[in-house]
Amino acid sequence: MTDSEDREQQAAVSRMMLYYLNAPLAEGYRLRGVLPAPGAVRIAVRGGDGDSGETFLYEIPHDIVGPAWIPGILRAVLSGTQLHGSSDVSKAFGMTLIRLHPERITPAPEPEEGQALGALLGLGLGGADDDENPFLIGFLLREGGLMRVYAQRPGRSGLIGVDIRLAEATTALTASLPSLLDEEEHQRPAPDDPHCDFVVDLTNW
Repeated sequence: MTDSEDREQQAAVSRMMLYYLNAPLAEGYRLRGVLPAPGAVRIAVRGGDGDSGETFLYEIPHDIVGPAWIPGILRAVLSGTQLHGSSDVSKAFGMTLIRLHPERITPAPEPEEGQALGALLGLGLGGADDDENPFLIGFLLREGGLMRVYAQRPGRSGLIGVDIRLAEATTALTASLPSLLDEEEHQRPAPDDPHCDFVVDLTNW
């Protein structure tokens, strides 16, 4: 990678990891920072609480994996027992630095809340581009890996509940969702949900 590509990937990782500041990366571990390094990114993670805690730096090369894989790699490392060779462990900036080999690590799956966040951001809930006439106005995580999002169609009355399967909330689905709302084959009444007028079932889309 060139220096410019390194910087672009570093920025992409930093943006992605912002969403992990408010929740543990894994049980007992919290994100503390994202640092640049030559040809790599270093993720600062705090393990433990109070004076007994310690901050580690996990170094991941840019040319092995893309930014989207990094949270899963970190979850796998933090959730299991990992053996690191002495040549992969050193000190940097007062922290223990561990160089990871992502090609040897199977990324851990995204938890349900992370999948929901990705889907909602893909649908534009995190933006403020259309506050006067928003499309997506609410959501509810449900059992069985499902989520119901609440939407309104511009220029039309009534609220719609849209059921999607989190594991299948692909870019194609989120991009197609506004047009799918009008397809009657997916629509059904919602007598048990007072928050919408009818439901569009996209769990098998």
